[in-house]
Amino acid sequence: MSNISATPQLASAKEHQGFQSFLDFGNFYPRFIKNYSKKITALTSLLKKDSPFIFNEEALSKLQILKEEFTTAPILSHFNPSLPTIVETNASGYALGAVLSQVNDSGKHPIAVDSCKLLPAELYYEIHDEELLGIVWDLKR
Repeated sequence: MSNISATPQLASAKEHQGFQSFLDFGNFYPRFIKNYSKKITALTSLLKKDSPFIFNEEALSKLQILKEEFTTAPILSHFNPSLPTIVETNASGYALGAVLSQVNDSGKHPIAVDSCKLLPAELYYEIHDEELLGIVWDLKR
């Protein structure tokens, strides 16, 4: 729990090292944030070796969104084989996201959330192929 409460302090650091620390923290919990890879891509691009570290308003906005999600994300439920299961995928052109949910009397609840960046060759897939890749990828996880 101390990591969650420390998240805002880590994210407020606008220098390279503090920013890297926040991303390292976030990379430990990607399964709890829907479409995590899609949301983090713009932030990780700030840390490329041959690029200057420029923390701008867009980066701050994306960082604030992640901070919110780390502190208010829905709690994952345990899988129950007797309940209906839903697989939802999303392909953005550079990342895949997937949510495995189950429906009970109180509604739909996430069981697992995952995301990944597309490989260079996968960036050229048609959107329907990316969506199918997302389904296969999610079921393998």
